[in-house]
Amino acid sequence: MILMIDLQLFADQEKTEKATPRKRKKSREEGQVLFSKEVNTAFTLLAAFVLLFLLSNYYGSSIRILTINVYEDLMLNHNLYSISNVHKLTTSLTIRLFIIILPLAFSVLIIGIICSYLQVGFLLTSKPLQPKLNKLSPIKGLKKLFSMEKIVELIKSLIKIIFISYIVYFYLVGQLETIFSLTSLEIEQTVEIIIGITFNIGIRAGILLIILGILDYIYQKYEYEKKLKMSKQEVKDEQKQIEGDPKIKSKIRQKQMQISMRRMMDEVPKADVVVTNPTHYAVALKYSPGEYAAPFVLAKGQNIVAQNIKKIASEKGVQMVENKYLAKTLYHTVNIGDTIPPELYESVAEILAYVYQMDATRRGGASNE
Repeated sequence: MILMIDLQLFADQEKTEKATPRKRKKSREEGQVLFSKEVNTAFTLLAAFVLLFLLSNYYGSSIRILTINVYEDLMLNHNLYSISNVHKLTTSLTIRLFIIILPLAFSVLIIGIICSYLQVGFLLTSKPLQPKLNKLSPIKGLKKLFSMEKIVELIKSLIKIIFISYIVYFYLVGQLETIFSLTSLEIEQTVEIIIGITFNIGIRAGILLIILGILDYIYQKYEYEKKLKMSKQEVKDEQKQIEGDPKIKSKIRQKQMQISMRRMMDEVPKADVVVTNPTHYAVALKYSPGEYAAPFVLAKGQNIVAQNIKKIASEKGVQMVENKYLAKTLYHTVNIGDTIPPELYESVAEILAYVYQMDATRRGGASNE
């Protein structure tokens, strides 16, 4: 027995097509966005070290004052080791440290938010936080644990640990003499030197993290596009959904009518004559002997559209002739772009002859002047 298999069925399920705008919008609403944590970490960390360096004088003087205050509290307190005094001292020290660290912490928070916004834009959704039963599957959990994504994360972590450790070690080795001299310096100077050393390490580590962040962003973009890809069948199904939506179909028709109307109105100035009824109908006619065997309709309209055609004709100097029967007949029997039927040749010929005569008279009068 020979089993016939239609390979096209499998081909349709392969996700080979780029994501449609609708799919991208839906994924974004579900919280699936292009985002690199490494980029955020790199720029936030680099900004933190730069701010720390700029605020080194502030931190030097603040820590000196804090040390003096703590020392005074210890010297003046005769019952230091009671529970209440230890609690007061700890609370006071925590509050002072919080106030000192607050400017840097707040600045870093703002920079982190800005970095996230530049990557993702404004997005407010609770869908990623909603519980999903398929996430509780132990088999899927194991698959995710050994997935390519986790392997890449592990490699990135190892690269960061190895290179940052290398940077810290060799920089500190070069600064050993300075570090050993800290014991002989004032607190304020000590803090400033420590901040300077931290800043130099941070800048080097930050540059490394930015390079890693750029590479990670490229990788994340590749993975993001890969996850969004659709099969040919999914694209077809989406197209059917869009075309089947009455609201969307209505909007498409409305847009098409607007474009068609705009194009039609642009043709009115090219007309030889506009036949009117005089308020209900207006039909713009053109006769080009080299292109068409008979005059053809450039534009036509009823009521408001008719008034707009007449307005444009008046502004552009196109002759208008009132003929109720002809205007109504042309409107109902001839489509835009079609030539007039033979039974209307005589009526239209008379109107065109009249218009050409009027144009000739006008030109003759203008030349005599």
